[in-house]
Amino acid sequence: MDRRSAVRMLAMAPVAAAFRWAPDSVREAAARARAALGRGAPYEPKHFTAHEWDTVRLLVDLIIPKDDRSGGATDAGVPEFIDFMVGDDADLETPIRGGLAWLDHECDGRYGKPFVACTGAERTAVLDDIAWPKRAKPERAAGVAFFNRFRDLTASGFFSSKMGVQDLRYIGNTFVSEWKGCPPDALAKLGVNHD
Repeated sequence: MDRRSAVRMLAMAPVAAAFRWAPDSVREAAARARAALGRGAPYEPKHFTAHEWDTVRLLVDLIIPKDDRSGGATDAGVPEFIDFMVGDDADLETPIRGGLAWLDHECDGRYGKPFVACTGAERTAVLDDIAWPKRAKPERAAGVAFFNRFRDLTASGFFSSKMGVQDLRYIGNTFVSEWKGCPPDALAKLGVNHD
């Protein structure tokens, strides 16, 4: 990608319309991500350069890291999900790729290196500046718009995966013979009671 294309993507990122994901697209993307994970061979992205792909893989795991409850976003196939969604929605490629370019530009300006080459603390500093829209400076509007959309896409990919559903501990439509109401510990946490 040349500099002119990167600048064009940066300019378009904040004005791009909000993502509109059809349930069928999400289901198909999740199925394709599962299939890609099941093959065992390295996945070849269809809509990202090698550098962008490295950034996508790193960023999704910063958003949903591996913990003691489940694997991280990469383990759940979220990068493959995003690659499919970018190809499925023509309006998605420009803001996503533009946002990835914004991250590199921001890191280059601050630290003289791209996002993937930054230390954990440097990445956190950049992401902290764009993760909370109400606290972000106006000059970071493009980064805020990108990160919020990318975070939504990451969450959609993770929680539509088998791992994400298990992480939610969703038990599905099961028969409950007697409803006893909200558990007392949950009521206490919320500061409410039945009285």
